[in-house]
Amino acid sequence: MVKSILTALAVWIAATSTGFAQDKLKVAIPQRGFWDSSWVEFGQHAGFFKDAGLDVEIFWTDGGAQTLTAALSGSVDVALSNGTLGVVGAYAKGAPVRVISAQMTGAGELYWYVRAESGIKSLKDAAGKTVAFSSPGSSSNLILLALLRQAQVDAKPLAAGGAPATLTQVMTGQIDVGWAAAPFGLQNILDRKITVIARTTDVPQLANQTIRVNIANTESLKTKRAAIEKFMRVYARAIDWAYQNPRAVEIFAQNMKLALPIARKAVDEFYPKAGLQIGEIKGLDLTLKDALDYKYIPAPKTAQEIAGLFDILYKPEK
Repeated sequence: MVKSILTALAVWIAATSTGFAQDKLKVAIPQRGFWDSSWVEFGQHAGFFKDAGLDVEIFWTDGGAQTLTAALSGSVDVALSNGTLGVVGAYAKGAPVRVISAQMTGAGELYWYVRAESGIKSLKDAAGKTVAFSSPGSSSNLILLALLRQAQVDAKPLAAGGAPATLTQVMTGQIDVGWAAAPFGLQNILDRKITVIARTTDVPQLANQTIRVNIANTESLKTKRAAIEKFMRVYARAIDWAYQNPRAVEIFAQNMKLALPIARKAVDEFYPKAGLQIGEIKGLDLTLKDALDYKYIPAPKTAQEIAGLFDILYKPEK
């Protein structure tokens, strides 16, 4: 009798466990600690992924090609915050990738700086100088090219890696102009160790251009589509939570080892929530022109010709 009860109990536990099994997703995210790289961590902190039945494993990258490659190779199911230019270029070559949402429209958090004593006052003073971006195909790559084009200056763009590594190279004189994304470096600006000489907002047309996108591997979309759609719903929920709950900025400050007022300043001044809409790819015609001008694609493409790249899984109600 006891043995029968134990057997029945074991069967019930197995069935119950199966019912509560979580969908597993591997997700690549660049630049750990930045405000807009924190949505998954916020969602985990608030318990949103658990509530949705998702088990998300995070793989951190330095951005650009490293993040994109993780998705193309199938090492991850989803890769967040990819430069749109790099994704368009990869798709044009037949890469197994789809854009599942916008990530950042405008990218107002990016800026370029010099050592305070450098004598460089603007990008117009950077002729022949090395000017950093993170990695080829990244949003900082696209924006830097637009800034240099607007300034009509012949500088030397240089892939320098992440913001911390770039700062080290600038302060040691290996690079003339560095790149960063707020809040990184804000304390150095306040301490007058570095001076900002350019921001994304200096190029007005970028305000309505989707600079970064979230992507998924095509095989993952076939086998895990429902889970990835749930992921995007939680992602959107985490963004809303971050702008409504003061705890998000506190976590952000702790992760970046910032004083709370500086963390709040970064969010308020550099990350307008409107730029983080995920449901619409904006300024695609301009992106395709940039892709051709900067040789990410070998021939002109229309929005209709690359329509297959886009598979927007979730469009939040406005």
